[in-house]
Amino acid sequence: MSGHDTRKPATRAAVILPWERSAVADDVRAADARLEEAVGLAASIGLIIVRQAAFLLRARRPATLLGTGQVEQLADAVKQDQVDVVVVDARLSPRQQRNLEKFLGCKVVDRTGLILDIFGARAATREGVLQVELAHLEYQRSRLVRLWTHLERQRGGFGFLGGPGETQMEADRRMLAERIGKIRKELEQVRRTRGLHRDARKRVPFPVVALVGYTNAGKSTLFNALTGAAVHAQDQLFATLDPTMRGVTLPSGRKIILSDTVGFISELPTELIAAFRATLEEVSQADVILHVRDIAHPDTAAQHSDVLNVLDGMVRDEMLDSHWPERTIEVLNKADLVGGVAAVPRRENAVAISAITNDGIPDLFEILDQHMTRSMRHAHAQIAPEDGAALAWLYQHGEVVERLDREDAIIVDVRLFPADEERFAEAFPNRLLKK
Repeated sequence: MSGHDTRKPATRAAVILPWERSAVADDVRAADARLEEAVGLAASIGLIIVRQAAFLLRARRPATLLGTGQVEQLADAVKQDQVDVVVVDARLSPRQQRNLEKFLGCKVVDRTGLILDIFGARAATREGVLQVELAHLEYQRSRLVRLWTHLERQRGGFGFLGGPGETQMEADRRMLAERIGKIRKELEQVRRTRGLHRDARKRVPFPVVALVGYTNAGKSTLFNALTGAAVHAQDQLFATLDPTMRGVTLPSGRKIILSDTVGFISELPTELIAAFRATLEEVSQADVILHVRDIAHPDTAAQHSDVLNVLDGMVRDEMLDSHWPERTIEVLNKADLVGGVAAVPRRENAVAISAITNDGIPDLFEILDQHMTRSMRHAHAQIAPEDGAALAWLYQHGEVVERLDREDAIIVDVRLFPADEERFAEAFPNRLLKK
């Protein structure tokens, strides 16, 4: 092969957890779990993790957060491992971030910056993109503190850019404030027209099943297991779908679209909560929600509460209807780590599985089929004999219970999901009979 490889080299990262010892008995295990979560978050945006470590804090240093010896130790590791970016799993002040970058000789990202990058990669809707940009600009504005020497220089002028004597930093801050104001106005407009998202849902050809869950609960592994087990996972009907959406054919022959979402994250900074909710648009559009839980995790109950609190917050923001619990199935993942599927107590609307071993996957398909059947309702359609497309649509997406062929029309009694009834009405107006 001739020529140079123009691919961008992978970004090498070190993930650091500053840890303050507490009186909790399982303190070391808690630190390990938190570090593992941070490594997972960093890896999710394509960083290559070459070093990970927890640093015990005796006191929080205002200048660098870490102690002098710890900074020196980290600087040696950065040089030795050729690290491009250090991810610090804590909130850094602008001063601490700047000083660490100076001492370490590489880019430093704190927990807020890392989460913003993840949200930016996942934001799909207009509201999601705007919310993430707003959070990012607010974060940037807090970092505009003598970032570079050129910010110190006075800039003359004739008033076109704020007048003589305005510093570059003041100009940058003013531009950020203007952009923030503009985005807030756009967000208000988007919220007023949120119903447009429902129109997008009607264009999706099959019921949507959304995966939600805490980060590292195994959502992506389950997503791959379910789509890999599906006979028609590569169906052309789904060729144009987002990489996090795949077509799946259930054992009953019913087709669904499986949608993965961004993982829920602990200790989310308050200013990022709105941005996070906005990246969960797939959940608000879902016909069924699969809440994936890591039942082997020591904090599984707390993680469960975190997820429910976020979804309840979406209801308060009118991003999600209040009936979401009725269409939710709990998927108790990682059963292989607690003695297997048989060892997990059974309960209604929950199924134990192992996405790694595929144990329990057939049970999940079965409960999903049953759950979706329960939510179907009867509809009656009157279709002209020559209207083959509308008739074929009903056979493909619903369960035809009765069909009466007359000379002038075909009367069809069909069971459909509520969302499919909306889709049919949108695609074929005036065919449904009034109830």
